[in-house]
Amino acid sequence: MTTDRRILLVEDEPHIAEAIRFILTRAGWLVAVEPDGAAVLGRIRTLRPRVVVLDVMLPGRSGLDILTDLRTDPAFSTLPVLMLTARGHGRDREAAEQAGATAFLAKPFANADVLAAVERIAGADQAG
Repeated sequence: MTTDRRILLVEDEPHIAEAIRFILTRAGWLVAVEPDGAAVLGRIRTLRPRVVVLDVMLPGRSGLDILTDLRTDPAFSTLPVLMLTARGHGRDREAAEQAGATAFLAKPFANADVLAAVERIAGADQAG
């Protein structure tokens, strides 16, 4: 599998992580799961994923803080990031957009919505 199909899924709830991993793997993505916010930046540097699916609320470090760091790092400033949150309030969406999220989904969401969002943002800056 090429690196173009790698995803880092950052989700600390095992049942949600497994459901997302399953739907993305079935669609041909190679999915690595990281439950700890403090370890995410190292995993991104090592894995070099095509897309990051990032929960807002994580142990160790907030998804918004992680996204802010990614956007200020020239190596990852354009990395597509799909933000997930259990709180679908407008202020959470606004904070994610201000931090540089490529797309946003509120929990609960349909598996098809996750796949569609990942496929859309993965193709957004791909040459073809």
